[in-house]
Amino acid sequence: MLNTLFQGVFTSTTTIQIPQFLLCIAISLAIGLFLSFLYMHKSHYTKSFVVTLALLPAVVCVVIMMVNGNVGAGVAVAGAFSLVRFRSVPGSAKEIGTIFLAMAAGLISGMGYLGYAVLFSFVVGVAMFLLNTSRFGMEKGENDKFLRIVIPEDLNYGDIFEDLFARYTSKHELVSVKTTNMGSLFKLQYHITFIDTTNEKEFIDALRCRNGNLEIIVTRQEASAYEL
Repeated sequence: MLNTLFQGVFTSTTTIQIPQFLLCIAISLAIGLFLSFLYMHKSHYTKSFVVTLALLPAVVCVVIMMVNGNVGAGVAVAGAFSLVRFRSVPGSAKEIGTIFLAMAAGLISGMGYLGYAVLFSFVVGVAMFLLNTSRFGMEKGENDKFLRIVIPEDLNYGDIFEDLFARYTSKHELVSVKTTNMGSLFKLQYHITFIDTTNEKEFIDALRCRNGNLEIIVTRQEASAYEL
């Protein structure tokens, strides 16, 4: 019975029966919804993206069913899919990985191997869920911040904050210096790593006492440094 479950549903490469067609679409939609729910857990998302993710396996499934056995049509479809990349906004590594997962599941369904499609989606989906909810990949860089601070021109930015950096951070690096306001102010940008992020407000208050209560911004380091 297990072998039967993982057999292809298509007995012919030239004719696809309506029950087989609807079954493949239904399984693909179920897989898409499953992947969408996994992606939404502890992630920032938009409705348009998760809806597209839910429908993508079914779309790929239908395309593969239609070109099955036709080499020329398959090449044309591959070229059409490659053009989609240039019509879309660059996504994060997680979004790109989830899209490839949905496309792979749709491809397997389109070939008629519904059991393998479900098994593949479940195994990889559960692995994605466990990795996203665990601390895997978070230990390095979770305390990394981007510091922007404005100081008067009469302050020597070379060593004015060194004692504060030594007290509150384990690592700091001055990455840029820019003059502003007709040269009366300096804008400094640092990459810093907090020893303890709970002391962030105390650190900012100490900086305010040094820079005359001018602008200070502490943000997470840019995602582009860590994404595809």
